[in-house]
Amino acid sequence: MDSVLVVNADLGPLHRVSLRHAIRMLVRKVAEVHEAQPDRLIGIYPVPTVVRLVRYVVTKWRFTAGPAWSRAGVLNRDGRRCGYCMGAATTVDHIVPRSRGGKNTWTNTIAACDGCNQRKGDRTPAEAGMVLRFEVTAPTWASLARR
Repeated sequence: MDSVLVVNADLGPLHRVSLRHAIRMLVRKVAEVHEAQPDRLIGIYPVPTVVRLVRYVVTKWRFTAGPAWSRAGVLNRDGRRCGYCMGAATTVDHIVPRSRGGKNTWTNTIAACDGCNQRKGDRTPAEAGMVLRFEVTAPTWASLARR
């Protein structure tokens, strides 16, 4: 168990935190255990899988179209798998290269391994003879909460 889901007082998902952070929230009485692993304790607290905030937190940022683009977000969205060969991805590749006007957007970037990224270079996947193994999409807040 490496992360704990934090839900708002109305049970809407907010984000994930480490187990250590979740226990600190319980000690400070900012949150309560909503779901826990059976028969496992940390001191007097059951090991939580989901914690619920005691008070409702207004989240205006949640009403935007979706999360902002980030390199870590692209790697997370693609499960750290290369979009060309399905190997372990360590870099982010622009489908339309930046030299040709491609931007840092969710639909123009894909996780890639070093070999595929260098092989593609400043070309589009069609020009390089490479096929995308999955469709790139912009993630929603809900999809990030499930990870």
